[in-house]
Amino acid sequence: MTSQHNQSLAERDLAVLWHPCTQMKDHAEAPPIPIRSAQGVWLEDFDGRRYIDAVSSWWVNLFGHSNPAIAEAIGQQAKNLEHVILAGFTHEPIVELSEKLVALTPKGLNRCFYSDNGSSAVEVALKMSFHYWLNKNGNQQKQYFINLANSYHGETLGALAVGDVGLYKDTYDPLLLKPITAPSPDAYLRESGESADDFADRQADALAALLEQHAQDCCAVIVEPLIQCAGYMRMYSPQYLRRLRALCDEYNVHLIADEVAVGFGRTGTLFACEQADISPDFMCLSKGLTGGFMPLSVTLTTDQVYDAFYDDYDQLKAFLHSHSYSGNPLGCAAALATLKEFEQRNAIQNNRQLAAYMGQKLSRFESHPNVADIRQTGMVAAIELTPDGSRQTEYPWQERRGLRVFKHGLENEALLRPLGNVIYLMPPYVINESEIDQLVDVISAGIEIAVR
Repeated sequence: MTSQHNQSLAERDLAVLWHPCTQMKDHAEAPPIPIRSAQGVWLEDFDGRRYIDAVSSWWVNLFGHSNPAIAEAIGQQAKNLEHVILAGFTHEPIVELSEKLVALTPKGLNRCFYSDNGSSAVEVALKMSFHYWLNKNGNQQKQYFINLANSYHGETLGALAVGDVGLYKDTYDPLLLKPITAPSPDAYLRESGESADDFADRQADALAALLEQHAQDCCAVIVEPLIQCAGYMRMYSPQYLRRLRALCDEYNVHLIADEVAVGFGRTGTLFACEQADISPDFMCLSKGLTGGFMPLSVTLTTDQVYDAFYDDYDQLKAFLHSHSYSGNPLGCAAALATLKEFEQRNAIQNNRQLAAYMGQKLSRFESHPNVADIRQTGMVAAIELTPDGSRQTEYPWQERRGLRVFKHGLENEALLRPLGNVIYLMPPYVINESEIDQLVDVISAGIEIAVR
């Protein structure tokens, strides 16, 4: 039974809001759920019903909802300085945050450029890469980017253009620049008996052939390291990143690492690139940067890129890109508090133990007749549902098996927003073993309902 307040708020919502990534007609039968409060991994509505946030509210929350340390840092900063224009001014939180990010990210990423969200961070990297080649030697020939099949980098036009998930991109194709698409190293696509490393090498060979043909016209290769998150949580070997770095060096193109979703501990290391021991030319960060509290993003790059824009006379060599809230002090305070949580909680080591437990519990689905794949990288795990358990890549969306699991989850204290027919877990790091048990039990029952 839905309370009057829950119902009233949902009705008011539908009268004025347009929700993201949603067919709004679906809400005619299933109105949005008003959330009153959240604590740790739990969301609570106005009826007192609770839901484990198994997807970290679109992958942003790291150390729990209403985390007191992060909330306190934002509150204290708001009393002192809420915002100041970043052109020609600076402030202590952004200097301290930038120093910490330079120290924590892969070697050579010594310059931080701030914007508002992950898509914007990607846009900055794309523009910087193109502009670098123009500044460096007047090279107007380098105008293209190489992306990976099944990749996703955001919804603004530049970021959307270098993605490859048709669900989001196809409608807007006439508006978009045209990338050169390399085959994905996604290990789900490997041949029977082929290792993920061997498949990664084979796909890197295909990329090498593209670079041989197009490098003179290309600014950069852009990838999501280790996990193609919006691309159905497909995962690949670090070997591909090692080969990619070497190929970018060989053919004189930049490497853009979009760690918006996979950064800050999601893959088992602080940054996914660490697992291949590589440094990209650009690294895009957002989502977990502020622990799920504030919109903030940063694009890190090298001194070599920075120096190409540094000029005594030519204003057009400057990077004339800005956002009103660039480097917002409240966001920086949240990010500093989030980084402190990593230190105080020994989060990376604790995550490895949680990830091992999560993998152990998900192993129960290995012999399920409708499960084609169980995959995991760190604190991200996915279950691929297919009609007969075979490794299919195309199946009728009308079956909406993932949607059935999602609806079952909401009836049983779990927010499990699927990606098509892929059920995944990307929970906050404060989840405990009993809560993981609960999620796996809900998934198990949900799958049985979904495949009837």
